Amino acid sequence: MVYKFANQTISQKIEIMKKKKNIAIVAHDNRKKDIIQWAEYNWKELIQHDLICTGTTGKLIEETLTEKCRENNVVPPTITRLKSGPLGGDQQLGALIVEGAVDILIFFWDPMQPQPHDVDVKALLRITVLYNIPTASNRSTADFLVSSDLFHESYQPILKDYESYIRRDVDMN
Repeated sequence: MVYKFANQTISQKIEIMKKKKNIAIVAHDNRKKDIIQWAEYNWKELIQHDLICTGTTGKLIEETLTEKCRENNVVPPTITRLKSGPLGGDQQLGALIVEGAVDILIFFWDPMQPQPHDVDVKALLRITVLYNIPTASNRSTADFLVSSDLFHESYQPILKDYESYIRRDVDMN
C-alpha cells in the first residue's frame, strides 16, 4: 500500500508473519502475577520467538524466562523492553504495530481498575484491530493462541484496505 503525504510517498509493507514471531507482552499491575504464571507455563513456546514487553512486565518476563531457560540449559529469547505503559510504552507498542514489527499481542489488562493511561490502552487495542493483530486479553485466549498450529507457522494476515479512507474528501465548510 502506498500513501502520498506532503509530496512524499510512504509505503506500508504487508508481510507474511514468519515462523518466528514478534510477540508483545503487556500486563497491568494487578495482572502481573497472572502473566508471569502464564509465561512460566508456556515458556517452551515463548522462547522460540522474539518478545517485546512494556516496562516492569518486561523485567518480570525476562527474569522468569531466563530462570526457566537456565534450569533447562537452553538459550533465553530476545526480549525488547519498552517504557512503562503510563510513561509511553503503550504508544511505543502501537507504533511498532503500525510499522509491522509486532505479530501478536498478549495484554492482560485489568478491567476492574481505572488506569492513568486508559486512553493509551484504548488506542493500543484499537490499533490491534485496525492492523488485524491476534490479541489475547486473558489467560484462556492466550493459551488458545500459543497452542494454535499457526503459532509456529508462517501466516498471511488479511488486512482491510483503507485506501478509500485515506483518499476521501473532507468537507471543510
